[in-house]
This record gives sequence, C-alpha cells and structure tokens, in this order.
Amino acid sequence: MYAIVETGSKQYKVQKGDVIDVERLDVEPGADVKLNKVLLHSKGKSAEFGKPYIKDASVVCEVVSHLRGEKLIAFTYRRRKNSRKTIGHRQELTRLKVKEIEAV
Repeated sequence: MYAIVETGSKQYKVQKGDVIDVERLDVEPGADVKLNKVLLHSKGKSAEFGKPYIKDASVVCEVVSHLRGEKLIAFTYRRRKNSRKTIGHRQELTRLKVKEIEAV
C-alpha cells in the first residue's frame, strides 16, 4: 500500500514507515501532521486517482526533526567583462516519518 502526496509544491511516493524530507513545515518536532493533498492511493492491484486530490484521504506523519539541506551553488558570469557572481543556498527541511495512510 502506498500513496502519492503533495506538499511544498512537490510530490512524494510514501509507504508506512518511510522517512521523507520535505520543505520546512511550521510544526514542532514530535508532533503529528496530516497531509491532505493525496493524489493517488494504491492498495494491492487497485488504485484510486484524485481529480486533483482524493476526497477524505490523508497521510498521517510524525515530525522527526528540522534540518538544512546540502549547499547548492549558483555561479553566473559574463565573458570578458570581469563580472562574476557566486550564490549559495541551503533549503530549510522537515524530516517526516509516515505513520499511516488513511483512505476511505
């Protein structure tokens, strides 16, 4: 049994017990969070698709911790102009552990 959920404008395939890193959520570690934007729910050989979301379906997750992702470097330059720019970015993330998938 698995589901595809949307959070932070990204889609994640999750199963019970999975640990995923999503964009930072404003929830304290140890608390539960319910993800209501379920796009697909599959159990065995049957699957239920949403238009765009499945009504009354959700994924319950526990917030494990907050962390920062790897540093990404953006470098731009103009040739022969002595113009260079380096920018680094680290995304704020929340680590979630999937407790259960609820579907009607």
